[in-house]
Amino acid sequence: MRCPFCGSTESRVVDTREVGDGIRRRRECLTCEQRFTTYERIAKVNLLVVKRDGRREAFDRQKLFDGIWRACAKRPIASEDVENMVGEIEAALYSLGQNEVPSRTVGEMVMERLQGLDGVAYVRFASVYRSFADLETLKREVDQMLDRGTTPGQPLAG
Repeated sequence: MRCPFCGSTESRVVDTREVGDGIRRRRECLTCEQRFTTYERIAKVNLLVVKRDGRREAFDRQKLFDGIWRACAKRPIASEDVENMVGEIEAALYSLGQNEVPSRTVGEMVMERLQGLDGVAYVRFASVYRSFADLETLKREVDQMLDRGTTPGQPLAG
């Protein structure tokens, strides 16, 4: 770390505090004794989502939130629950340790979590994600839900 006043590389940390998604450090130059502040943040890997048609798109947390929120529209689901779900999915994607993740992986993670949250939201998301060709395919999905012992308005079991 170079002192912005004299250019020396010798400094000591006077104070450290967590701020948001990083760390703020107050430093004192050992040469000129001036104080200055530095910020450290974890550099996240640029995560790309590989679409079905092969296009690559930067992972967008807001886009994920919006898609889940649309599935949960007019359901008794708090935005905090959706935000927590998005955080879990984002963490799981980064923990895969890959620069590119298929959109299928993201969709499966969403559906897995929606199953435990709300059956209607799950069916809504699944109907868009899986692009049900007709009502018969949608009916089979709902029948499978019912066979697992839940109704569409409740969280799905196991």
